[in-house]
Amino acid sequence: ASDGIIQLSDGCLCCTVRGELVDTLADLVDRLQTGRIARLARVIIETTGLADPAPVLQSIMAHPALVQAFRLDGVITLVDAVNGNATLDAHVEAAKQVAVADRIGLTKADLATDPRDVGALRARLRQINPGAELLDAGDRRTDVAAALFDCGLYNPATKSADVRRWLGEKAAHDHHGDHDHGDHEHDHDHRHDSRVRSYSLVHEGPVPFSAIEMFFDLLRSAHGERLLRMKGVIELLEDPSRPLVVHGVQKILHPPARLPSWPDGQRGTRLVLITLDMTEDYVRRLFAAVTSRPSIDTPDRAALENNPLAIAGR
Repeated sequence: ASDGIIQLSDGCLCCTVRGELVDTLADLVDRLQTGRIARLARVIIETTGLADPAPVLQSIMAHPALVQAFRLDGVITLVDAVNGNATLDAHVEAAKQVAVADRIGLTKADLATDPRDVGALRARLRQINPGAELLDAGDRRTDVAAALFDCGLYNPATKSADVRRWLGEKAAHDHHGDHDHGDHEHDHDHRHDSRVRSYSLVHEGPVPFSAIEMFFDLLRSAHGERLLRMKGVIELLEDPSRPLVVHGVQKILHPPARLPSWPDGQRGTRLVLITLDMTEDYVRRLFAAVTSRPSIDTPDRAALENNPLAIAGR
């Protein structure tokens, strides 16, 4: 479209994503390569509030041509402060959108009749996704439009990799000491919140590539549909001085990238997983087994190689 906006046909985006969206992005690549349009700074894909975010992410990460032309900068989720709690209660897709977000923008906070409801919603959003930066769209002190973009690994100001920001470690740390959520009572049903989980896996010291590969393969093959998003940095035994950056959505793993050095001086493997209906204990036991730190009565990596289903779980 000459005005820079392309609208797909009616219907949920997640239903048309493997068709129209992929074709549209491929057409953009063709126009760029043939010089019919000027170079693009970014492509923004806007979905409805009830679209499943995973197929949208997969459409870019799994397409061999698109992955060469585009990189996923980030996922932005806008939450209505007036209706946010009700939407999260009614639709698991809304909770998934919050869970996979790199940044969350809270809108219409000025229209809420009770500030305590807004405070409770903020606390709920941070509980679902502690690693996402939470922005107030009505705060005039912040350039929210600019703050929503550049969510990726590289800091646009320094032009260098910012691992802590990308993994959401700073946002999670800032939230850790902020638990003043008040004593306001709510009748909201938070059943979807417990289904969506976000947690981190940390391993000090280098790990063999074969171990990490086994962890990813077992997790994706057995529970890929429940793995909403995964990203992290890995210290490989084969090349510990250059961190390996990984990013995946469900069963699709983006081609790993190598950094020339550790940007923050903090070595080790750090993975952030966002899951749906997957127990944290299972993931941690699997990770411990492949990194040679199995707990009592848990098979080690050698046992998993002979029997990949040795660790039961959801």
